[in-house]
Amino acid sequence: MKIRFAVLIVMTTLGLALLMLGCSQGKADQGSGPVKAEVVPDLDANNFTVEHPERFPLATASEYKATPEMSVTGVVTPDIARTVPVISLATGKVVEIRARLGDSVKKGQLLLRVQSSDIAGAYSDYRKAVNDERLARVQLERGQLLYDKGAISKSSLEVFEDAEQDAMVTLETTEEHLHLLGLDKRRPGGLVDIYAPVSGVITDQEVTNAAGVQGLSGPNPFTISDVSYVWIVCDVYENALPQVQLGDIADIHLTAYPDKVLRGRVSNIGAILDPNIRTAKVRLEVENPGLMRIGMFVTATFQGKKAETHAAVPATAILHLHDRQWVYVPISAGHFKRMEVVTGNMLPGNQQEVVSGLKSGEQVVANALVMQTTVEQ
Repeated sequence: MKIRFAVLIVMTTLGLALLMLGCSQGKADQGSGPVKAEVVPDLDANNFTVEHPERFPLATASEYKATPEMSVTGVVTPDIARTVPVISLATGKVVEIRARLGDSVKKGQLLLRVQSSDIAGAYSDYRKAVNDERLARVQLERGQLLYDKGAISKSSLEVFEDAEQDAMVTLETTEEHLHLLGLDKRRPGGLVDIYAPVSGVITDQEVTNAAGVQGLSGPNPFTISDVSYVWIVCDVYENALPQVQLGDIADIHLTAYPDKVLRGRVSNIGAILDPNIRTAKVRLEVENPGLMRIGMFVTATFQGKKAETHAAVPATAILHLHDRQWVYVPISAGHFKRMEVVTGNMLPGNQQEVVSGLKSGEQVVANALVMQTTVEQ
């Protein structure tokens, strides 16, 4: 009995000694240096807890009222109503070109010359019509003289008059044919000159030197467009179409001239959607100050009808990551959550508009980059 009691006392003493040794070791570890901020992730990767949250000052989102905007891309195209084809009624071979694609031309300017076999036939028909009309006129004069002397009847005279009228019609028709071919009846030749019907810019060219011209059955040699007014054709997504109405005014920003802002009016909203990208064509009419060229890319910005209330936070509170925008929102003491937002325009005072994802009055971490760096460590 005495031996068991002695063993119990020894074991109790040993346990107390080990307990005191562990406590003293723990105190020594706590006093060895400062405690590092530790990030404890939650089951959701966007939720986490940090120690010493006072290191991350907060900012309160303010209220910002603005008229909603919608920006879409577009392309400068010619106004079809101001586009005129250059046609050649004669068929033949191009022997000379005086203008090229992209050139500015004036009305009446020589564009090209065509060597055509149609010319010989047109001049032949004209000369024949001249001779026939001369003969019919002589016969009518002779018949009038005979009728006055009672040698022929009234009906015979009427036959001569009808022949003269037919010959005159044929002569006028052949003269008009020469005129349509661009020929001068007083200067017969083997070439047809094609002139610009209007002033503008050549926006299409279908001929080259030594090429053939097929008349009305082939493509037009040139197309001339008046670019003083142009169209801008934009692609607007299906869900954004209610924001666009006929007659609306849009601000036009040129990619080539970012400091210039023009204004265009909506003249047409396409009735057919592109089945692949679900967009409709919206057409704007814009007066061209001389800066816009056919094929240029532009951005058209449409203004909403009613002001909307959005949040505004310091620009440093926005984290730009993987082409998306995020903010850090406190949930509880030391507990934060990363939330995705959609940003708008930059505002005065280094503030950033938040279109969605955050409401005014909510708090965010003032410097998102510092928070992100801490999370990644």
